[in-house]
Amino acid sequence: MSVAAYKRTIRESESPRQIEARVFARITGDLTRHASDYTAAPTNEARARVLAGGLRAALMENQKLWIALRDDLASDGNGLPPQLRAQLLSIALWVERQTLQVVGGKPGLQPLIEVNQSILAGLSRAQSPMGDRSGSESHAQAV
Repeated sequence: MSVAAYKRTIRESESPRQIEARVFARITGDLTRHASDYTAAPTNEARARVLAGGLRAALMENQKLWIALRDDLASDGNGLPPQLRAQLLSIALWVERQTLQVVGGKPGLQPLIEVNQSILAGLSRAQSPMGDRSGSESHAQAV
């Protein structure tokens, strides 16, 4: 089986929640791989090297994910309760601001990772036998 066929099979067999958890796990892992080097970098120049070494790309992937979530949460078709939607939208906006800070060489990578880990934990709990088994809810409904 080719790699493309394998990927297509996975996409077709996973629930939306499983896909969201997989994407969050991949991106969070990418951010985490750079965290200790970024945090230990003593200067903006050293942080710029970490950013150029792959962290910037991981941050942009994270930003794209959160923009997609923000757009979904802001849509009229989103079925979440208004208060939860507002809270998640607030987090999405915070992620945008925080990402700009980190891309600019400022501290703050670890809080981005922690937010993603919290969302991933919520998605994972929702997939467990105790959670909803239908898998038809979006990421935000799992949190």
